Amino acid sequence: MLHCFQISKLPRLKALFLSLCSIFLLFTSGSAASANESAKAAPAAPVAAAVAAPAAPVAPAASAVPAAIAAKPSKGDATVGEALYNSGDASRGVVACITCHGPKGISAVATWPKLAAQHGTYLTKQLKSYKDGSRANAIMMGMAATLTEQDMLNLAAYLVKQPPPQGEAQDKATLELGQLIYRGGIATKGIPACAACHSPNGAGIPAQYPRLGGQWAEYNVAQLGYFRDGTRKNVQMNMIAVKLSDLEMKAVTDYMAGLH
Repeated sequence: MLHCFQISKLPRLKALFLSLCSIFLLFTSGSAASANESAKAAPAAPVAAAVAAPAAPVAPAASAVPAAIAAKPSKGDATVGEALYNSGDASRGVVACITCHGPKGISAVATWPKLAAQHGTYLTKQLKSYKDGSRANAIMMGMAATLTEQDMLNLAAYLVKQPPPQGEAQDKATLELGQLIYRGGIATKGIPACAACHSPNGAGIPAQYPRLGGQWAEYNVAQLGYFRDGTRKNVQMNMIAVKLSDLEMKAVTDYMAGLH
């Protein structure tokens, strides 16, 4: 009978044991969940702070344009040019232009051209050509080597303001031929009139063609010879000079010397 009683108690004990296990599991899982939620919530404050924190100011990017380019010269100063023309700059090895080209750009001999009233753009271009070697002349290449672009612009600004040079034709025997070539060209040889580019009075056209009126005839003859043999490069002048004879060159340059 006792045995039967104990057997009848087993189902109730089993049920009680299962109930206690369930309560234990619920308690432990709840604690774990709370711990996990606390762990997840903890870093929220630093993250929020990081998001809310203002970004550090970014320094502006340095300009990619070198200062030398930004300061590239655009025009000349005639006053500075006059000082450089008359006195040079010994500290930089710049020789005074007046030594060869004379006061106010009027040279004393035909070895050196007259520069007075010559167009500024033309003068600057020639000085650059001497400096880079595209126009060959041993003396002028050495002189231009020490000049900056601003020096060239300053010299040109001074010289263009000087009174135009005066001259006169010397050879009456070729005067008529020289006038014919300058004003009408030589159609049979395909030579255009010089006046078409250098103007009827030899003043030239600013920024395009140089002033030739009043220039030394001997200097202009030499230049035509350089154009003819290719020593001096200019497609238009090379094509014209190669068609001129020595007599025609002398005649037209003598005529030009008297233009003003």
